[in-house]
Amino acid sequence: MFPRSSSPRAVFPVAAALCAAVTLSAAAAQAAAPPPAGETVDVATADQLRAALANAAPGQAIRLAAGTYRGSFVTTKAGTAAQPITLSGPANAVLINDGPSGEAPGCPAPTAGWDSGYGLWLAGAPYWTLRGFTVQESKKGIVADGSPHTTIDGVTVHHVDEEAVHFRRSSADSVLKNSTISYTGLVQPGYGEGVYLGSAGSNWGCHGNSGGVDRGDRIQVLDNHIGPFVAAEPIDVKEGTFDGVIRGNTFDGRGITGQNSADSWIDVKGIGYTIEGNTGTFAPPGTFANGYENHNPSTSPSFANGCGNVWRGNKSDLGGVGAYAIRISSVSKCAANPNVVHASNTVTNARSGLTNIPVTP
Repeated sequence: MFPRSSSPRAVFPVAAALCAAVTLSAAAAQAAAPPPAGETVDVATADQLRAALANAAPGQAIRLAAGTYRGSFVTTKAGTAAQPITLSGPANAVLINDGPSGEAPGCPAPTAGWDSGYGLWLAGAPYWTLRGFTVQESKKGIVADGSPHTTIDGVTVHHVDEEAVHFRRSSADSVLKNSTISYTGLVQPGYGEGVYLGSAGSNWGCHGNSGGVDRGDRIQVLDNHIGPFVAAEPIDVKEGTFDGVIRGNTFDGRGITGQNSADSWIDVKGIGYTIEGNTGTFAPPGTFANGYENHNPSTSPSFANGCGNVWRGNKSDLGGVGAYAIRISSVSKCAANPNVVHASNTVTNARSGLTNIPVTP
């Protein structure tokens, strides 16, 4: 009931205010409501995005409107080979996660009351395609856990505390392409990889799910621009992963910190990778030893890690700082499955040359 007034004109502003409040309340309720189901789901708010991820179904296309989406965004819903799920948006559709918060489980898994801090998390969610949007200002950028056949196409990830894109827990047969990554490792530089394939053997207890190994096999990293100010390696290929392809990428090494042994564009501990047609440059600031390196960590089961990799057609400018474009370590450990450096690789401004092993025509 309106208060009495000596003039009817005093009533109208109150009524108008209440009508406006009702209108705003209805608009807020509409914005918070779950998006409609169907083949195409358009979202424009963080609540709508969370609902769409929670209710995604094979064959759906979730479309982001331009704007900022702030919060925890995770899905456990699987697409299929015949009907993948797509999440797409323009570059100015920006996902931000201000977490982490709550008590973390012993191994990362979606848990009530815990926010991982990941910008976007696919957890047991294979056959997703992510396209076009941006992830920034999060603990990690995009994490695929137990989510094989993930395709990430044309996304931008920048200004994250740790790594930008991580294919983890045997997220095999996935692709990262046409994407841009910069300014990683803002809080933990030694864990600020641009792209992280698999997991270190010391973490297989959490992330290994195939004979105890994180088998992130046959992942392709294609035609991306990685750097500058990627604090760790632009690409870190972990032990126990097999047969990936790293092709057509551009690496800007400015800002590599040298922390946690990060001092190259790519560190290859996996087996049977093809690394070709990439272009890498280095200029200060930063720490830089070689363009591409391999290492041979021992693991159980015992793979000949860091072996059987092939480099061809890569162009390297080491800025007068790096020693070799491609430095191969522990040749004897790979005697049965040697690494191969083809003569089609080129280098400029190197302190030591193209490679430390004989070149293959």
